[in-house]
Amino acid sequence: MARIGTYAPGLALAALATLAAAYVSDHYGAPLTLMCLLFGLSMNFLSVDSRLEPGLTIASRTLLRWGIVLVAARVTFGQIAQLGPQALIAIVVIVALTLSCGVLAARKLGFSPAFGALCGGAVAICGASAAMAFASLLGEKRIAQAQLTLVLVGISACSAVAMALYPALAHHLHFSDLRAGFMLGASIHDVAQALGAGYSFSPEAGETATIVKLTRVALLAPAMAVVALFIPKDPNAEISTPILPWFVIGFFGLAAVNSVGLIPAVVANGASKGATALLACAVTATGIRSNMQTLTKTGPRPLLAIVIASVLALALSVAAAAFVIRA
Repeated sequence: MARIGTYAPGLALAALATLAAAYVSDHYGAPLTLMCLLFGLSMNFLSVDSRLEPGLTIASRTLLRWGIVLVAARVTFGQIAQLGPQALIAIVVIVALTLSCGVLAARKLGFSPAFGALCGGAVAICGASAAMAFASLLGEKRIAQAQLTLVLVGISACSAVAMALYPALAHHLHFSDLRAGFMLGASIHDVAQALGAGYSFSPEAGETATIVKLTRVALLAPAMAVVALFIPKDPNAEISTPILPWFVIGFFGLAAVNSVGLIPAVVANGASKGATALLACAVTATGIRSNMQTLTKTGPRPLLAIVIASVLALALSVAAAAFVIRA
């Protein structure tokens, strides 16, 4: 009981702030991730209270990892198979090149490969959720809370801009519903914004964007495994970390179970909502724990890695939609 009492204050703070952010998001149509981040940052002054630290740490780490596992409830391998081999290969190539671009851009800008993987992975796969997942994989010794917060701000802003502008670009290019859905699903960062953009183009484009976006989500675990293999390990780490963390294995396992139909639809829907809630709470706790002095000193330059990766993802998605997808 004493152990639970140690975690309770921080967890309660993160949960209440997340509920407030969700209320604002629901009533005013603002992105949930962005609202959670802003609410968390507004309470950053509370991070100096040592009584809150254990619970906030649990919220930003353990709840995050369980949220990543539950994300797999949205994915089935059957959905991915519907795309066909050419479209699937195109998505894998787009994700791989975008992730690599983030790493290279970060290095050119003077940042670490780990920070580049954080930026590139967030753009390539599923926005803020992927950023949180990669940060958990890389650890706080390589990715500071302030760096993660900056990426979350940048990725939320880029995703909102993409949701507003990319459908207009698809219309300008005279894309069919199928091609537009592929482009939007393959290029927009966060899941909600990708689906919103797809359905704003047409119902058929929305369905295609959903499948394409979920395919990118399914690539989260493989991408994390590749990053774990190729990003240099922290030589000062106290313990060695496995190549595949337990939450990556859990993601694969739940997706496999969901693919063979062993999870009832109501349970899968509940797990998906649970993933949203846990990830939102983790984002809020991250905002509270961020070092604001470090955040303000970095300036906008780190965001260039996100912008560069986003431009490449859009260009590759447009090219694939035009030349690979058969309308």
